Amino acid sequence: MPILKTSFSPTLPFKNGYFNTIYRPLFMKDKAVYSRKRITTWDGDFIDLDFSIVGSKTLVLLIHGLEGSSNSRYMASTSNHLNKIGFDTVCFNLRGCSGEDNLLLSTYHSGKTDDVDFIVKNLIENYTYKNIIIVGFSLGGNLTLKYIGEQGNKISPIVKGAIAISVPIDITSAEKEMDKFKNKFYIEMFFKTMKNKLIEKAAKFPTYNLDKEKLSKATKFKHLEYLYTVPVFGFKNPEDYWQQASAKPYLNTIARPTLLINSKDDTFLSKECFPYQEAKNSNYFFFEATKYGGHVGFMSSFVTEENNWLEKRIERFIIENILI
Repeated sequence: MPILKTSFSPTLPFKNGYFNTIYRPLFMKDKAVYSRKRITTWDGDFIDLDFSIVGSKTLVLLIHGLEGSSNSRYMASTSNHLNKIGFDTVCFNLRGCSGEDNLLLSTYHSGKTDDVDFIVKNLIENYTYKNIIIVGFSLGGNLTLKYIGEQGNKISPIVKGAIAISVPIDITSAEKEMDKFKNKFYIEMFFKTMKNKLIEKAAKFPTYNLDKEKLSKATKFKHLEYLYTVPVFGFKNPEDYWQQASAKPYLNTIARPTLLINSKDDTFLSKECFPYQEAKNSNYFFFEATKYGGHVGFMSSFVTEENNWLEKRIERFIIENILI
């Protein structure tokens, strides 16, 4: 599809990518009221789904980013907005992210789409929705795009389309960006919870020989991947994980209307995460690059009522391109 022009034009302070990135989690107060449903998985684990129902025939499945949850501000604000315009929502808490540790040693990673497939099939089999739309943020956006691309033409007709926001679709190059000093603050925030979770897992699973000394010295995602993702999920090395988990190779097999929104001032993203050519060559994949917005920010001003560009953009794509 043609590259989409963007309408996002924030006020001056929000034209700073760092400021836009931190403003939403630190200053926005979005909360949503959910009804939780615990799903038992095929491998003896559980996944917690948080529903917000208004009586619609359309359900929007929301997938959060790294170490997020249904309580993440962007998840709550999107759920609330979609409810207001008449859509049901369900927030997919990735394994170990719902406030309670999951039962297995393995949790989630950027390419673990078997869980997405399992949840989509569960929703189709157990509910009567005519339309399911998937919206993913950051890591959840990578899962969304990879899943839609993997499914291709064989995807259920009930799944009508998808939207992904702030997605490192090329993990190999994106991790090099994350390793740079400009992202040191964000890395430290992620590592606070991630390291604690690995220590907890090591205590529960004695056969998982976690090198706690190396863990304490870890400063890059690659270090944690060596210690956890690679051995637990069976990858050869971090490079093998990056290649297998990245959504970018699957963009050309997407067969439902799908939008990716990435900001040019998102410090998490490399130039390889801006798939202009893939969008031009596709009948279903749309790409919108904003000049500003940071990482899952897209805040416009200090006026709370004006900070809904992202939610309205999601709404507009659903109405104009998916449910037509």
